[in-house]
Amino acid sequence: MKKALLFVSVALLGQASAASLTVWSHFTDAAEVNWLKAQAAAYTKTSGNGVTIVSVPLDQIPDKLIQAAPKGQGPDMIVTLPQDRLGQLAASGVIEPMDKYVTSKTDLDRTALSAMTYNGKLFGLPMFAEAVAVIYNKKLLPGGVPTTWDAFVKAAQAQTGNGKFGFLIDVSNAYANYGIFSAYGSYVFRNNGGTLNPKDVGLGNAGAIKAVSLLNDLRYKYNLVPEGVTADVAKSAFTDGRLAMLVTGPWDMGDIKKGGIDYGIANLPTPPGATSKWSPFVGVHGVILNAYGKNKVAAAQFAKALVSSPAQVSFNKAGGRIPVSLSARVQLKADPVVVGFGRAISAGTPMPNVPAMGAVWGPWSNAVAQSVQKPSPDYSSILNSAMKEINSNIK
Repeated sequence: MKKALLFVSVALLGQASAASLTVWSHFTDAAEVNWLKAQAAAYTKTSGNGVTIVSVPLDQIPDKLIQAAPKGQGPDMIVTLPQDRLGQLAASGVIEPMDKYVTSKTDLDRTALSAMTYNGKLFGLPMFAEAVAVIYNKKLLPGGVPTTWDAFVKAAQAQTGNGKFGFLIDVSNAYANYGIFSAYGSYVFRNNGGTLNPKDVGLGNAGAIKAVSLLNDLRYKYNLVPEGVTADVAKSAFTDGRLAMLVTGPWDMGDIKKGGIDYGIANLPTPPGATSKWSPFVGVHGVILNAYGKNKVAAAQFAKALVSSPAQVSFNKAGGRIPVSLSARVQLKADPVVVGFGRAISAGTPMPNVPAMGAVWGPWSNAVAQSVQKPSPDYSSILNSAMKEINSNIK
């Protein structure tokens, strides 16, 4: 009788200690939705904790969380959130710092970890990332993308003419060309030991002038990028087999694969006279916890399972996302997309995750576009005007 009572007591204790997690997810791709369900089922089997997945559109998640979390109505965790909303949510106090739940970070890409860090604290576990890189046509460039700028320009010019192009990028696009700004020592916000300073904007410095000057040269000096070239125009030329090198991100790989092009992926060579290597913007999605959640330890366990190497390998195979687990990348080393974009991500700079970034995009984008509308405009004047507007917006 005592044994039976003891068994019942233990069983009840197990039920009482089991958590029931609510997860908000924006995934809409069927394979990725099924992947998350399978991960939840595996976690429930090993932990005894239940998981309920609720579909919430990505653009609605931040506002819904800010409204719901303090009332105890939000989720335990979110899968996933891009880092550009991290600062807003951290400043609102609705997301939980993750450092105390994570004993080791050595397997996670340092760029991705930095993207999920706000004011020196880790607020999310990075799960996948994206950055632009140079996609090249192996038939047109059997030796790959040249590693020096002069050789790169020479190879691109040799492929240009008679309806064909050697190198195309939307030179008016600030996001796609940030790697050039960074190489010359330009920056959006000064990074002081993991904390971004919105009062120190470096988009009007000497490096920024060199960057927009090089973009102008791609059009008017090197004669590589005609006026009117957008990202879609460039991609179309590449999938038609008329373009040797294209700068784009993982989002275009589906169309490139459909085009049947034998492709490779490489980083852009260091721009002429630059002090650093090309370092593109990196966008990172991570798993975050609700600061008001009642099951933080259990949620953190599930979060760590989702960013583990085996989970990231299976997630890549489900939807093609680029993992930030270094060992997952090694396991996927036969996939040129993972290897190529993984290299660009590791070399990249996290897109700023502070709310002040919203004050930057418009003026900066306009300045870059103005800088490539005619040969050698007054770059200083253009950038100074943008800086005044940016600083005014931030204030």
